[in-house]
Amino acid sequence: MNIRFVCAFACGRGMAADSQRRSTYFAYGSSMTEPTHSHKIAVVDDDPGVLKALARVLRDDGWVVEAFLSAEAFLATPDHNSVACIVLDITMPGLDGLELQRCLRSTGRSVPIVFVTGHGDIPLSVRAIKAGATDFLTKPVPAKALLAAVRSAVDQDASSRQVSEKIVDLTERLASLTLREREVLMCLAEGRLNKQIAGELGIVEQTVKFHRAHIMERMQAKTVAELMHMTAQLGVTRNPSLLSGTGRTTATRES
Repeated sequence: MNIRFVCAFACGRGMAADSQRRSTYFAYGSSMTEPTHSHKIAVVDDDPGVLKALARVLRDDGWVVEAFLSAEAFLATPDHNSVACIVLDITMPGLDGLELQRCLRSTGRSVPIVFVTGHGDIPLSVRAIKAGATDFLTKPVPAKALLAAVRSAVDQDASSRQVSEKIVDLTERLASLTLREREVLMCLAEGRLNKQIAGELGIVEQTVKFHRAHIMERMQAKTVAELMHMTAQLGVTRNPSLLSGTGRTTATRES
């Protein structure tokens, strides 16, 4: 079945699901297309026809898909934290899309969300995007637009995770430095020369060079330019708590 518009066949039919069906996980069976993506996509919509259409388009594109008739059913699934993206209806009985988004954010879960709605509600779309949604699509959703939105959401999430993991790694490296090494690093981050650092810290220039070598090794920086890029990522500044050794994690830039 070639689905040109994902939800076109379901719109206008008034397909109402009763409360039991809305709280049930929908397993539509295996798609003819074998999954080619390792990421799992969750689709949440209280309209069974729309839900089935959205899920099928994604499965036909090679995604692993789980479909739910309600936000509550999604949250009740033990592995709901493993999804890479949620295609989410914004207007549903019970817990709606925006409430589910807030619920996930309150638990620290930053899963990318692509909202879909049968109403071109601009205020709602603005609220959703400001709250972190990656896209907002209006039904009937063209298959091409749906797939593009999901791919973009998954790619952005992967990139964000890589940056977060990098910051955590750099923070651990920074924490491995001694107090004196941190003092030297902060002076370097301010663009000071070895002679200037020696004068400010009351040590000889050769000692500054010694500390620089240790800093390069512990921070795993091959060049001074790379080290300066690391300090920029970490937001290293003249922080008294960092110098005292009590505020190691304060070297990470607050989001």
